[in-house]
This record gives sequence, C-alpha cells and structure tokens, in this order.
Amino acid sequence: MGSSELLIVLDRDSSTPLQQQVCDGIAALVRSGRLRAGEAVPASRELAAQLGVSRTVVLRAYELLTANGLLTARQGSGTRVAERGVGERAGGGTGAGRVALAPQPPLATDRGDALWQPWEPPPMHHPGAALDFRHGTPALANFPVSRWRQSVHEAYARADVAALGYGPAEGSPALRARIAALVRQSRALDASPDSILVTSGATQALDILVRLLVGPGDVVVIEDPSHTVLRQVFGSSGTGTVVPVPVDEEGLRVADIDAQIRAHGQDPARVRLVYVTPSHQFPTGFIMSEARRRALLAWAEQRGAIVLEDDYHNEFTFAAERLPALAAARHQGTVVYVGSFSKTLFPALRIGYAIVPPRLVQPFLGIKWITDRLTPTVTQEALAHFVATGAYGRHVSRMTRLYRQRRRALLDGLYTHFGAEVRISGAAAGLHVLVALTGARGVGEDEIVRRAAALGVRVYPASGYFVREPPAEPTFLMGYAALPGARIAEGTALLARAVREATAAARRAPGAR
Repeated sequence: MGSSELLIVLDRDSSTPLQQQVCDGIAALVRSGRLRAGEAVPASRELAAQLGVSRTVVLRAYELLTANGLLTARQGSGTRVAERGVGERAGGGTGAGRVALAPQPPLATDRGDALWQPWEPPPMHHPGAALDFRHGTPALANFPVSRWRQSVHEAYARADVAALGYGPAEGSPALRARIAALVRQSRALDASPDSILVTSGATQALDILVRLLVGPGDVVVIEDPSHTVLRQVFGSSGTGTVVPVPVDEEGLRVADIDAQIRAHGQDPARVRLVYVTPSHQFPTGFIMSEARRRALLAWAEQRGAIVLEDDYHNEFTFAAERLPALAAARHQGTVVYVGSFSKTLFPALRIGYAIVPPRLVQPFLGIKWITDRLTPTVTQEALAHFVATGAYGRHVSRMTRLYRQRRRALLDGLYTHFGAEVRISGAAAGLHVLVALTGARGVGEDEIVRRAAALGVRVYPASGYFVREPPAEPTFLMGYAALPGARIAEGTALLARAVREATAAARRAPGAR
C-alpha cells in the first residue's frame, strides 16, 4: 500500500489522547500486515493533513513508536517500520544466532530459595496487542516528549567544559535544590540540598546504603511481602541476614520485629537497616498508620538502626487525606528517604535520590564515587530545567487525573465481573492494586495466567512476593497506568473469562470435590 494511504480513524470524543490513537492505529496496521517491515510511513506533515490534526500530534506519535522499536527514523530514508515484529524487544526473539540474556539468580534467602528468578510470561500469538496489566510502568504514551526535548536542548546549549566533564558525585546543585523544593511541597519534608544525593535510580541508593551500613553478622529487616528485587539487593552482599517481618493493614508490625529476628537466631541489637514503603506498601498498597510510624521511629532510635523509607509512588495518591513522608517526622537522624523519577517521568531516565542524615553524607559519597563516580550531569541539568519551568508539575497533575480515571476503570471492571468474589487492596495510592480472587480458591495462579495469555491478557502472580505465608487464593499485582480505560474494561472482562475457564477445569479434574 502507498505510504499516503494509512487507514487510521480518530475518535475525537474519546479521552484517549490523539497521539496515542495514532500510535494504536499504526501498530494495528503493522499487526494486520497492511504495513510491513521496511515500508515507509507518511511524512509527519502529510499524515497530519490526512488526519486533520496538528503536526505535533503525529511527531509525538512517531517519537513514541520509534522509542518502542516499532518504527525507525534515519536521515535521508524517512521513517519506516522496524525490521523486527511488533512487541519484540531489541536483541530479543528466538532466531538463529541470538542468545537470550537474563540475570542469574543470586544468593539464597533464609528459606533456601533463590532471591530472584527471571519470570517470563506465557507466549502470545500477538504480543503487541496484549492487554498488559504489568505494574511499575507509567503512561509513557502520555509523556510530553517535545517539552522534555526542549529541556534537553537547553541543558546542552548551556553546557560548558565543567558540565561535560566529571561532575560532583552528589549531583547537580540545581537539581538538588529543585528536589528539596519538591519534597517540601509534596511530602512536607524540609531537607537541605546538602543532604540530597543524586543517584542512578533508587536501586543504586539502596545498594550504597547496604554497603555503607551492613557488615558481617548484621541484620536487615524487610517487609513481608516485599519486592523480590529488593530482597536481592539486601541479600546479595552475603554479609548480613535478611529478616522478613509481616505487614498488616497498618503497615509493618513493629511489635513483631524483635521476635522475628530472634526466630532467625539473630540478635535484635544487630539490626542496622529497616526497609519500609509506608506511603504505599509494596505489593499490598497498605498505608502505614500514624501509630505505627511513631512506634517504628521509637524502635529504630532505641536500637540505633536506620529506617530506609522508599517512597516509590510518592506523587500519586487518591485519598482525601495524605500523610507526610515518614522522614518528615521529628527523628534523631534515623530515617533515610529514597525517591525516584522513574514513575513520575519515565524509567529510562535513571535518576533517583537519597536524603540522608548529615553524618552519612560523606561515607555515602565515598561509595558512590568508587562505584560509578557520577550520575549523567547534563541529564540532571535537563531535569532541573524541566522542573523549574513548571513542566514537571503540570505533567504530574495531568497524570494524576489520568491515573484516577484508569484506576476507576480497573476497580469498576473487577467489581463488575467478580462481584463479591474479589478482594482489592492498595487503591488509595500508587499505580497498581493487589487483587485476590477469593472465588477461585484452589485454582493455580499459573493456570489463570496461561488461560489469560491465550485470550490476549497479561497478569502477574503475586505469591512470589510473600516470604512466609503466600495468599490462600490466586492473587495478582495489576498495574493500570499504561492502559486506556476502554482497554482496561476489555482486559478485566477477558480475565474473568479466563478465571471461569480455569475454575471449571479445576472442578472437573480427577480428585476434585
């Protein structure tokens, strides 16, 4: 077909942004075979005129499709469909000569299981069309790429010899000042820029703190359930003992910490680090109560331990009242606050930060200097400019409204199709909810995942996040940020169909009651 004949229909009454509709239309043409690998798509002006939209809409759509590997843009040859298929990642696939790259499982937990195993979802006939409820992925299609490009251009236009060289390990002074203002306004945390240290994502901050604080025979307390990657970070040093402590609807059960440590044959006096996610516990979504916050701070001060507050969803809350950061409370230098821009902007930015007590600043920087020296300097300046111009605040406001709508669509879909046979937690904040299918007890999570994949839906089991007591019923971590409302509604309907099929098969199985 000619490049000027793209059949894309836009719904101008839809809440889905026009650039996302253009993205979806082109992806559908590729999946159907009407656009094939190597074929050119229309010039941005030509397609904009055809669709009756601004050229900016088409440019942003092309940029997003290029970033996702569906299109390629080269000087002199225009924009074309990429050679690999929809949904494949660069370097992926199973063709001859390709080698699958995957991290190797690190050290074992106290249960003898691997701290982390690579989990691959079941194969799908059309992966690019999947209704993917993956958590942790923001609405990247709605990111203001052109506005971010302006900040990047501005940063490079201002860059001098110092900016292009090795910058300070603590990070850009301009960015640290902007972060100080952000956490003061949104988290009631009054921090000096001198205590803010920029890192390559939040995970690097956690790794540095373990190296800094935990030695042979020491104890790290984590929440149970918790993220497997975090258990990997804390356990991979091989020096300390990682002790999981249960959480409930009020957060970490502080009164159980000492008993759990002793049950592991360890001394509570050797606790050096307590990791918590008080604003939106991962994965349950519970918010730590004020009483538990006070109890945790008192316990940490008594033991001389550091509380590590991971505020990974710090900007997105849907409750009428929002508690400030744990680090905003009065404490004797016992709380380290870790944040990131991965969820508010985009994960590939790889900029996080830690707010640490003054006594830890220099030791923290010493470790950062010998591991990677610095986080990319010009990117930090671009982010500082993005925040200073108000673009960051406007983006967060838009995304909060969008995520509120998509969250509502997910909750409505789940309650519509499962009724009283579903239990949902974590809906007050963040970009995911924990979904327990109480009516499907006895049905394996893997079976539901397999049947859902056959219908074009990806869901992710949550039992692996629980160290001691996995859920009694199939439980899934469902993210909603990256899916439009209509797709969420479609996905929950198909998930309900998969669960019905899996439940019926389980009842027909030999030995079933």
